[in-house]
Amino acid sequence: MSFIDPISDMITRIRNAQMRALNTVTIPSSKFRASILDVLKKEGYISNYKFLSDTKNKKSLFVDLKYSGGLPVIKEIKRISKPGRRIYARATSIPKIQNGLGLAIVSTSKGIMSDSEARNQNIGGEIICRVF
Repeated sequence: MSFIDPISDMITRIRNAQMRALNTVTIPSSKFRASILDVLKKEGYISNYKFLSDTKNKKSLFVDLKYSGGLPVIKEIKRISKPGRRIYARATSIPKIQNGLGLAIVSTSKGIMSDSEARNQNIGGEIICRVF
C-alpha cells in the first residue's frame, strides 16, 4: 500500500484515535515517523510508542495516547508543510504555536526537533506540523 503523504496519514490516525478516545493506535513504521513520535513523547503529548512486527514481517509503530481528565492531551495536531507546498523557516522566523504553549515540529539538517530546540540551536528547516 503506498501513501501520497505518510506523515499526514500518521497525524490523521492519531487525531481519529483521540476523537474516539482510544488508548492506542497502530501506524506503519518508518524512521521519520519514529523521530516525530520521539519529539511528541519528549514534549509530553504521547505516553510512549514501540515497534511491533506483524505476521507479514512488516514493522508498525504502536502508540500509547495520553489523556488528562478524560480529555486528549493533543487538542489540535495539523500538518503544515505538505508534499505540494513545502513550508520552510529560518531559526528567527519559526512560528510560536499558541503564543509558546504549543509545539511546532521542525525537520532540520540535524534531525527532527521541536521549535524551541531549533531556535536554541539557531537552525531553520521545514515546518512539519503543529501541535497544541
